[in-house]
Amino acid sequence: MALQDKFDKLEKQSKAAEMGGGQDRIDKQHLAGKKTARERVLALLDPGSFVEMDKLVMHQNHDFGMEDKKIPGDGMVTGYGKIEGRLMYVFAQDFTVFGGTMSRSNADKVVKVMDLAMKMGAPVIGLNDSGGARIQEGVQSLAGYADIFFRNVRSSGVIPQISGILGPCAGGAVYSPALTDFILMVEESSYMFVTGPDVIKTVTHEEVTKEDLGGAMTHNARSGVAHLLATNDEQAMMMIRELMSYLPSNNLEDPPYRAPHDQPNRTDEALQTLVPDDPNKPYDMKEIITSVVDDHTFFEIQPFFAKNMIIGFARLNGYPVGIVANQPAHLAGCLDINSSVKAARFVRFCDAFNFPLITLVDVPGFLPGTGQELGGIIKHGAKLLYAFSEATVPKITLITRKAYGGAYDVMSSKHIGADINFAYPTAEIAVMGSDGAVNILYRNLDDEGRISAIADYKERFANPFSAAELGYIDEIIFPKDTRLKLIQALDMTRNKSYTNPKRKHGNIPL
Repeated sequence: MALQDKFDKLEKQSKAAEMGGGQDRIDKQHLAGKKTARERVLALLDPGSFVEMDKLVMHQNHDFGMEDKKIPGDGMVTGYGKIEGRLMYVFAQDFTVFGGTMSRSNADKVVKVMDLAMKMGAPVIGLNDSGGARIQEGVQSLAGYADIFFRNVRSSGVIPQISGILGPCAGGAVYSPALTDFILMVEESSYMFVTGPDVIKTVTHEEVTKEDLGGAMTHNARSGVAHLLATNDEQAMMMIRELMSYLPSNNLEDPPYRAPHDQPNRTDEALQTLVPDDPNKPYDMKEIITSVVDDHTFFEIQPFFAKNMIIGFARLNGYPVGIVANQPAHLAGCLDINSSVKAARFVRFCDAFNFPLITLVDVPGFLPGTGQELGGIIKHGAKLLYAFSEATVPKITLITRKAYGGAYDVMSSKHIGADINFAYPTAEIAVMGSDGAVNILYRNLDDEGRISAIADYKERFANPFSAAELGYIDEIIFPKDTRLKLIQALDMTRNKSYTNPKRKHGNIPL
């Protein structure tokens, strides 16, 4: 074969790989409002930075006539590139080729980039759009999935792993995303379920739509499986880029510093009156968060799920932090099963990847009710307690108002390892609210005596001074100074060095 013929063959094979399942299937993908795998990768990464690997790999299956159906790339685009100049590994399923189904060859391509990512200490981003295991390959496809699952677990807490669900994701295919750190879904085009509507109808006789069973809003608002929601593929790629701007490349690095345009000593007089005098009146905790963080920019995680708890990333004086906060505007900020699990997993992510934790507290306690108790609130609430206690990163806590009962302990109190504990003058730290306490302490009081007893209890406990006298609160601060105080505390704790006892791993109450 002449030299030019070899060049021509390479170019022909390369173009065939780039065309995937052909123009008709590409057009069909576009008509469904979805980008192709390669288009998604190019939109995700810095322009000109993508380097594709295994572009010419093809499946090795000879059953069911598959030997005559071979397409270079085999329905999986893999490689590496950069986001804001930082190395990232990517794999993207191509739905135009065999419905994006997972073959043994596809799995080997994913395994290769995951192994490289671990060696090089760089994040892995998976863009899922697949019909699941390739049935023609039987156990080989299943083995490929398991090889990926194993690497997901080995990589957990070492390199960030992000999953974009940009189409169907069913059966065993959902478990790789479930093992990653963050899952993003797209409205009206992405689905996740272990068993689809047809199987459910056959087995349990329940009728349910794909959207209700495993749609983007279902998993963002009801199940808590997903963390982020995009309206289309383009926005999804931009959201992943923004998320990656906060995350370190691996667990040995600090989250990336970005020179701030905001003044560290900026004050906000509006915070002085944000927390109402009436302890039963709600307010929006996000107003405090956005007031104090750099450029008022807060990247919220799981904004639609367990709204009584707020989690997300921000920067303070250029340094990324993880924020955990009760939301008094929803369920009065009570801790319940969903909010505890939501916050616990986020705290553990932040601890694994060196994010200082800022905790804002306004919690009247755990949500009462048989549903919560029978659902295991004891076990699930303990997850959050475990996560905060286990975390060795800098931990800074601010009590804005209520901190009652066991919920006070759980929300990164001094007693479970917080480094600096602040409180507003509006803080109330007690076993329970004044009315409930008086009902227990003084059972036989008349109305006048009860009013007096409530006033006395409020005088003694509906303020932060008793806790400050005991050293449980390090400083009572003016709300307007919140930003400066948090930045000072972060600066003081930046070189914190603390190690948990040597062990294989703890036994978190799962």
